[in-house]
Amino acid sequence: MEMNQLLTMNREDCNNKDKAEGGQENGRLVAEKGQKVSSGTGQVSNGYSSTSPQSPREGGGAGGAPGGFRTLVVQQTSLDPPRETWSKKMDFLLSVIGYAVDLGNVWRFPYICYQNGGGAFLLPYLLMAVFGGVPLFYMELALGQFHRSGCISIWKHICPIFKGIGFAICIIALYIAFYYNTIMAWALYYLLSSFQPTLPWTTCNNAWNTPNCTHYLSTDLNVSWTNTSISPAEEFYTRQVLQVHLSPGLHQLGAVSWQLALCLLFIFTIVYFSIWKGVKTSGKVVWVTATFPYLVLLILLVRGATLPGAWRGVVFYLQPDWDKLLSTTVWIDAAAQIFFSLGPGFGVLLAFASYNPFHNNCYKDALVTSSVNCLTSFVSGFVIFTVLGYMAEMRQQGVETVAKDAGPSLLFIIYAEAIANMPAATFFAIIFFLMIIMLGLDSTFAGLEGVITAMLDEFPHLLARRRELFVLGLVCVCYLGALSTLTYGGAFVVKLFEEYATGPAVITVVFLEVIAVSWFYGTKRFCSDVQLMLGFSPGLFWRVCWVAICPCFLLFIIGSFLAFPPEVKLFDYVYPFWTTVLGYCIGVSSFICVPSYMVYHLLTTKGTFKQRLLKSITPEPPGSGGPHRDIIITNAV
Repeated sequence: MEMNQLLTMNREDCNNKDKAEGGQENGRLVAEKGQKVSSGTGQVSNGYSSTSPQSPREGGGAGGAPGGFRTLVVQQTSLDPPRETWSKKMDFLLSVIGYAVDLGNVWRFPYICYQNGGGAFLLPYLLMAVFGGVPLFYMELALGQFHRSGCISIWKHICPIFKGIGFAICIIALYIAFYYNTIMAWALYYLLSSFQPTLPWTTCNNAWNTPNCTHYLSTDLNVSWTNTSISPAEEFYTRQVLQVHLSPGLHQLGAVSWQLALCLLFIFTIVYFSIWKGVKTSGKVVWVTATFPYLVLLILLVRGATLPGAWRGVVFYLQPDWDKLLSTTVWIDAAAQIFFSLGPGFGVLLAFASYNPFHNNCYKDALVTSSVNCLTSFVSGFVIFTVLGYMAEMRQQGVETVAKDAGPSLLFIIYAEAIANMPAATFFAIIFFLMIIMLGLDSTFAGLEGVITAMLDEFPHLLARRRELFVLGLVCVCYLGALSTLTYGGAFVVKLFEEYATGPAVITVVFLEVIAVSWFYGTKRFCSDVQLMLGFSPGLFWRVCWVAICPCFLLFIIGSFLAFPPEVKLFDYVYPFWTTVLGYCIGVSSFICVPSYMVYHLLTTKGTFKQRLLKSITPEPPGSGGPHRDIIITNAV
């Protein structure tokens, strides 16, 4: 019998048949002309239905007539529920953009750029993006879309012994949730404090101010700014919001600030009701949280460009210093910046892509979203440095003196003070801190969705029907874990988590992920998967990047971190040696999942050591996780 064409039924038709037969449908089998109907190579074994255009001859013959076509329906049983998908393509794009564009784009990129040669820094930044960041971004989107699995269960389809990577990613995501949302709580405190005619960080007659507070506005011609001067914006941030003066350091954090605790509770409430139902709800929320920041950035860019002294900031931001390109530090900073900006390795891209239609063009999505991310970072530099130039003009200081603070201090002190000196200060303060909150919310939605998808895919029978309760429990764990960052010394904890708990661990995890996909699963097999989805295979450039350049790119970052460990300091507090040991222990606590699971998998697998080792690095065959049903229509002569 000659087989002319196989095509799978769409998901709706399959579900209708399932209702009559008491089963569920996955629609995961596609075969080309001349292939056998089996569960072997050449099939889409990822759970998606795939439609192919019908042959012009199809339906041309009478049913049952000699030489005509007969319809053969092949069914296999499945117990897996149909997978949730995005309501619209734009929901997915906005979610990925909202995840990639976060607070780091607004403060970290401009600071790193001017610190490393201004316009000259754009060269190593773009090179690291093209050869390192974007290939990793593309690889994760393709993996998630093809295997439609979260960061834990996906490894049975790639290389089972590396499944510990998924558990490590989930722990890292929890650590990030412990401190990242606290920054949004600070922004919410500022937002609530902005609803008054005179912003509280513009005056020195408040209970939290000290004698060193210098009330300095553009109209105060008789006041001079000295090295001992402290702006009211800085004292509001350190003494009223953080209350860091009440804690001597990490060894004595102090009590929990009830104001920040309430702000964080409100933030997590928004997070819960945005993600509790899945991507159907979060995909709608990002239409606001992902687009509003761009509107605010445009408003602030126009306003900043019209301020006196703005040109000084722009020149300082982009003036190239080509000599700095000879420094290794510049290339390290460029690699780290593009990696953490695009965010591969956090399980988010795998989770988001797993809800895509099977034939979605993830290649185009990777190029578009990564380009938007890099462009946003570049434009944010103008937004920040036009205002820093204005501050330098007002204080009659150099821009480098005004811009000496990095991190959240750049937003909550320098930029907040600049806003207070503008006309309509209350309006600009409200939209600015709303933007900060929304930038953070997008990343929080994405980070927790990565954990939720991973756990639901790994334990579907336990959690699939209890998603709302599981998400509630996860949010409660994140809130309780964040309590240490809400203390008087909470800012010290935030800095510790930021430097040690996430960075080195996630880079190492992604390095192992690239090795597992490119060398164990195989670049040839991976490219065949991509061709099955998109209709074309990745070119030589992408293959070389995945096999050689990306591992070297990640090893470069890991080696630089080990060779030049960061000197952690916040305000006047220098972190003692024991905090460095504590930070490394927190980082290792997530990465330890990888070797631990390798040992566990080898011990629990049956057979000789060689058989166990081979089985551990061999992808599980399609359908090995349980029974499936594929409903296929084939026209046979």
